[in-house]
Amino acid sequence: MLHSLQQLFGNALIERFTLMVNHVISSEAAAVQRLRPHAGRCIRLHIIGWPSALPPLPALAFVVTPAGLVEWCGPETTQVADLQLSVDASNPARLVAQGLAGQRPPVDVAGDARLATDVSWLMDNLRWDAQDDLARIVGPALANELARVGAMLAAGVRDAVRSLADLAERLRSEQPVR
Repeated sequence: MLHSLQQLFGNALIERFTLMVNHVISSEAAAVQRLRPHAGRCIRLHIIGWPSALPPLPALAFVVTPAGLVEWCGPETTQVADLQLSVDASNPARLVAQGLAGQRPPVDVAGDARLATDVSWLMDNLRWDAQDDLARIVGPALANELARVGAMLAAGVRDAVRSLADLAERLRSEQPVR
């Protein structure tokens, strides 16, 4: 039962992640234009070194739609990847810290060169404009204040995660005393 519950939440999380990615892509016309020619192509994200203490991830394969967006292929897809992106996740805290700092983690790329070029452009140039989305809901003044407070909170979380990641790295690299 626990496994099916984890799978259910994992699938729901990936579906929400896909919606967020599509929201960011659709906010930039150049991003949509770059993806449209790749309709039907499959991009697979391969996570290396995922900690065994964490629940397993579902298959992370996405197909490019004719609209220039992406669609998750589902947890048990057999679709062959046209592009494979491999990310080392052996230290999830470091990945989170890099993400909060706006840094892209090292990614190994294999597959179609043209698709890889366009996906790389997306990763380098697209950012979620949370303040703009908030402004549509609460107005620009409150959105500006919330964004300012959010940036301060993110900086604090980023520093805490970075410190924890560094500590974990040091503990992992130290030799046990005998």
